[in-house]
Amino acid sequence: MSYARIIVNPVAGAGRTAREWPRIKDLFRGQGLRFEHDETEAPGHAIELAKDAANKGYETIISIGGDGTIHEIVNGMYAVGSTKDVNLGIVCTGTGSDYARTIGIPRRFEEACRRLSEPKKRTVDLGAIEYSNNGKKTERVFVNFAGMGFDAEIVRRTTRSFKALGSTLSYLLGVFTTLVSYRNREINMIIDGEESMKKVCAVIASNGRYAGGGMFAAPDADPSDGLLDLMIIGDIGKVDLIRSLPSIYKGTHASHPKVTMMRAREVEIPSEQSLSLQADGELLGILPARFRIIPSALNLMV
Repeated sequence: MSYARIIVNPVAGAGRTAREWPRIKDLFRGQGLRFEHDETEAPGHAIELAKDAANKGYETIISIGGDGTIHEIVNGMYAVGSTKDVNLGIVCTGTGSDYARTIGIPRRFEEACRRLSEPKKRTVDLGAIEYSNNGKKTERVFVNFAGMGFDAEIVRRTTRSFKALGSTLSYLLGVFTTLVSYRNREINMIIDGEESMKKVCAVIASNGRYAGGGMFAAPDADPSDGLLDLMIIGDIGKVDLIRSLPSIYKGTHASHPKVTMMRAREVEIPSEQSLSLQADGELLGILPARFRIIPSALNLMV
């Protein structure tokens, strides 16, 4: 492996990353990896660190943290046009680590570090979402999934109140607190050019298979097929939604009459309602929004 820049998010995994980083650093040094490292100091800092690493010509960036850390690093690389020129390595020490499940990166950091000593390269797609942020059109890319409605409201509540409790418990608490006040909305959708109106609970566009700390949300998703896997949850009732949660963890939810699973290259939601959006578990802005796939856009070391 070439000289690497490691970006460490010490607060990822409710502080687990800060505790494990000394051991990870020793493992890398023992494997003969030549690297420099930076620790993030605030939300969004990994974006700037990744931009700096790419601009300085590093051929390898390694993420030490969770899905949010990967999300920021890839957005930094994308902002300077380097997602195809820089290889991304991942060591998961975060809360959910859903993207790693799809890619096949070991959850144990010791094994992930050893893999990076003799890595294989895998080229994958990225998703992109254009949305409104304080009245301005903004774009983010995502590695795993993005969504609107109930899904994004869960992210908002989980991030603000429960993230320190662990992936599954924090997500479930976010679900149940969101249920109290959330209402399904009628929205306009344009999916690969075909327009429709539908009352929905949530629309989730997936590149990976897992979300919410292990939910098997998109069982057939392939991050290299040039398509987004859409899960559209229609006008489902609250009791029915609660009963259906176990099926999403098992990946059997596609049989539910209120759930539509399909593939698309682009989804536009022009509705100007104040519905929240999220990408890779990071809260963004509000509608209107456009989701699209960017094929073969990122080189991973696995």
